[in-house]
Amino acid sequence: SLKPNKHRNYEVYLLCLSSVIHYYFHTAAVTVLVVALKFHTIFLTIIKRMKLITHNMLTSKGMKNVIEGFPLKIQAEEVRNVDIEFDREFISRMVPKLDWNALIFAAQCVGHQEDLPEILPEGYENDDDLLKKLHHILLEVEVINGCLECPETKRKFPISNGIPNMLLNEDEV
Repeated sequence: SLKPNKHRNYEVYLLCLSSVIHYYFHTAAVTVLVVALKFHTIFLTIIKRMKLITHNMLTSKGMKNVIEGFPLKIQAEEVRNVDIEFDREFISRMVPKLDWNALIFAAQCVGHQEDLPEILPEGYENDDDLLKKLHHILLEVEVINGCLECPETKRKFPISNGIPNMLLNEDEV
């Protein structure tokens, strides 16, 4: 069996993140690189620490006997806020790709609901106040340490130094 190590965790995290980007943008790998270059700062920041934008795309569906495995419950021991330049276009393009209920749940888990509406309002792309709140929740709130809990099995995946370790044991696959 493989013993998880820091290098391996980064590789798995990057692989998962690139797969998620590929899935959500419905593009070829070459285009994903263009997107990564265009949003260089945001992309690198997402990779460095676990953000709620990342959480919105994670699932434990690959586990044995798990039907949906989403959304994972965040049990944060350490949360940090960082400043990232507001990019209206990026946030506007990401909102339709998000599971809104999972975002509200995640924001509540880390104590940052910030009066987000329970239902995404029509015309959100023209509401700068809402887009700035979403920018903050999605990109500036980082979960540094804690765990993600599968809603079906209650299996906990550790978050250490901002990186969720979702490697499964052989008997869980």
